[in-house]
Amino acid sequence: METKLKVSGMTCAVCANTIERSVSKMEGISKISVNLLEESVSIIFDDKVLSIADITLKIEKLGYNVLGNFEEVVDDEKKREMDLKEKFNRTIFGSLFSIVLFSLMYISIPYKIYVAFLISLPPLFYVAMPIFKSGYNSFLNKTLNMDVMYSLGMGVSYLSAILVTLKLLPMNFMFYDTTIMLATLLTLGRYLEERAKGKTSKAIKKLIKLQVKTAKVIRDEIEVEIPIEEVIVGDLVVIRPGEKIPVDGRVFEGFSYVDESMITGEPVPNSKSIGNTVISGTINKNGVLKVTTEKIGKDTLLSQIIQLVKNAQSSKPKIQNLADKVVSYFIPVVFIIAIASASYWYFVDSILLSVTTFISVMVIACPCALGLATPTAITVGIGRGAELGILIKDSKVFDVSENLKCMIFDKTGTITKGKPEVDEIVSKMPVNDLLMIAGSMEKDSEHPIGRAIVKRAQELNISFKNPKEFEVISGMGLKGTVDEKTVVIGNPSLIELNDIKIDEYYLKNISRLQENAKTVVVLAIDNRVEGLIAISDQIKENARNTIDELRELGIESYMITGDNEKTAKVIGKSVGISEKNIYSDVLPEKKAEIVKKIKESVEGYVEFIGDGINDAPALSTADVGIAVGSGTDIAIESGDVVLMKDDLKYVTGFVKLSKRVLKQIKLNLFWAFAYNSILIPVAAGALYSYNIKFQPELAAIAMTLSSLTIIGLSLLLRRYNPIK
Repeated sequence: METKLKVSGMTCAVCANTIERSVSKMEGISKISVNLLEESVSIIFDDKVLSIADITLKIEKLGYNVLGNFEEVVDDEKKREMDLKEKFNRTIFGSLFSIVLFSLMYISIPYKIYVAFLISLPPLFYVAMPIFKSGYNSFLNKTLNMDVMYSLGMGVSYLSAILVTLKLLPMNFMFYDTTIMLATLLTLGRYLEERAKGKTSKAIKKLIKLQVKTAKVIRDEIEVEIPIEEVIVGDLVVIRPGEKIPVDGRVFEGFSYVDESMITGEPVPNSKSIGNTVISGTINKNGVLKVTTEKIGKDTLLSQIIQLVKNAQSSKPKIQNLADKVVSYFIPVVFIIAIASASYWYFVDSILLSVTTFISVMVIACPCALGLATPTAITVGIGRGAELGILIKDSKVFDVSENLKCMIFDKTGTITKGKPEVDEIVSKMPVNDLLMIAGSMEKDSEHPIGRAIVKRAQELNISFKNPKEFEVISGMGLKGTVDEKTVVIGNPSLIELNDIKIDEYYLKNISRLQENAKTVVVLAIDNRVEGLIAISDQIKENARNTIDELRELGIESYMITGDNEKTAKVIGKSVGISEKNIYSDVLPEKKAEIVKKIKESVEGYVEFIGDGINDAPALSTADVGIAVGSGTDIAIESGDVVLMKDDLKYVTGFVKLSKRVLKQIKLNLFWAFAYNSILIPVAAGALYSYNIKFQPELAAIAMTLSSLTIIGLSLLLRRYNPIK
């Protein structure tokens, strides 16, 4: 069983690691993944061994709150706003009392230390107590998260102030203002982080907003508006100009242009008339459409895309392991540094500097930035891809992008349009007679070449007959009987396989047609070749540019096709693929073997790109499978990446985007490490001999800035456009 829970109370990567480590030890857990950014815990478990309630209890014992099923909670914008408002109120409240306490230090009034103590109590309970409570819970569970560190820092400063009030320490240790300012700044930091985190998932929110809540359907010949949940498959839905299309369906009546940019990334509206499919969430521009409902609810393309993007944003690339490993050692090391530096300054200088150093180190050492570095870049990057019509289903594609060496293209439907047409017929018998026999054999075929032959015959109003003893020879053609005549139709290899001689006239024509990049279908009747049907499939507009761009990116292109060698070479040459990288005469079931062979021959990663219809084995064999589709179910199911627009420029768009996201992750990790590497020694007093001392309040500000820097850098990805 699989579930995803919304968990509150996680403040840093240590919290995420703690939950992962503890829950993974439970019997029956097969996989767990915590996403700090969206505060989610994804779990795959055996429901015969344990229940969701058991897992919830375990997480809550660790000191965190399970708010419920992620999907139900995460879309509740009101709860998020309430949480933000509460943090904002605490920040304002703490700021006012911080100003009063700070001012009090510079004025002289009777019983000042007692007044300061009383003034500090309200913000202590309202602002600082949630941090103390979280730290206490973590400590009870033997977990050193950042709230433990903050609690120690604030606790030491407040205890010092109490000792001053009891006249056990001098006035220099009256840290009431420091305690409250620290709590206020930490709360402010979390408020700003929460706001910034919300922006990283803006793309998914935009997709969710595309979902329509009501639909106008015709029931009993009357148009009524009903909730979308009550629409059923087969309903006739009416969509007027400017309205969102509420269901996936097929146009029954009307003509209009539909803006599908949010689903496919295609900026130009597409015309829709009777028989065309429409997608829920897209916008009807100008005409009235009546659409027959084919898919509703979670089965619609929009719902599937939203789910895919959510799943992808929760996945972790390998590079995350580096941050996780560092974080697991980070806090214990920082704690040792804090103790060591405080002890050093106690003996070398004064107890005042010792306490100040201890508090500063404890506060500045938050690994929030480390924890946010990868998930923020992934969330924004995958969201940006979805906006462009590039659906990334697994974040492993970012790991692959760094050392990507090969892009293997399937030919039909990928490099070519996949809509072949009969281009020429060579025969000594009447063309209509030839097409009647060929069409009769191919009339039930799903193969694009077979459909092209049938289409040409239908254009000439030729009637078909039912073949007998029909046999499909995979990847080669068909055998059967039409009008008591034995018919073999397929590629030249099939003809030779059946010991049928191809005479010189047809051999010359086959050679001529193949040299012009045409696929040749040979028709033999009663063991005699009676004609050739030349099929042409146009190369896609951006195929050449795409392969050139990939070469500039250091990626070599390959092509796999079932076509003969001559045709394959001509097509490969026209798009810029080297002859040595072309695999021709490949049967569909052999494509995966070729991909495996190429993988073994190169030092680096290999991606395969196909149309997602019959390429599933090859897509899964490659390091990354890219399905070029137009939103079909098969395309979405296949591969790690789905290109919603059937345009090859989106291939380089995906490659550039994945490289850019990986670069952003590395940049984020660099800054996260840099902040801590530079500021922890300063907080520990490394520059004290130069009269530079880091106050605890500055440490809290620096900690907040480090997290905001990481989130801000990641948000830059929202402006990145890899498709030109």
